[in-house]
Amino acid sequence: MAAWHKLGLLVLALVFACPPSAVATPSKQAKKISATPNRFGAVAYHRPSQSWGVGYDYGRARDASLAALRQCGHRQCEVVHKFRNGCAALADGPKVQATASGATRDEAETKSLRRCGELNRSASCTLVAWACTR
Repeated sequence: MAAWHKLGLLVLALVFACPPSAVATPSKQAKKISATPNRFGAVAYHRPSQSWGVGYDYGRARDASLAALRQCGHRQCEVVHKFRNGCAALADGPKVQATASGATRDEAETKSLRRCGELNRSASCTLVAWACTR
């Protein structure tokens, strides 16, 4: 038997020895990624009136923003933060507000309060709103 023929048989034997589940194909990987859909959220705020709103667990970012604006209620509310698959928080200080995202509510709140304190050069920031997707 020729050497190339032996090599071919060896390759075929190895291919058939592996169970199909052991070989990751791009289509299987894509299915796993798409099995967990993105969930979007948004925070809207109107600082002068202290009106705020949140929209969360939406399949589209636009829908989350529209929900936050609706809940905010004031005609001059603006979306101040958008997030995906996590949490967000809004903190307000004497001069400006700050927002942040995080994997958990606590992380988002801590980041927004810290950022607010830095921007206002003050520790007198208060938490206004938070939201998390599933």
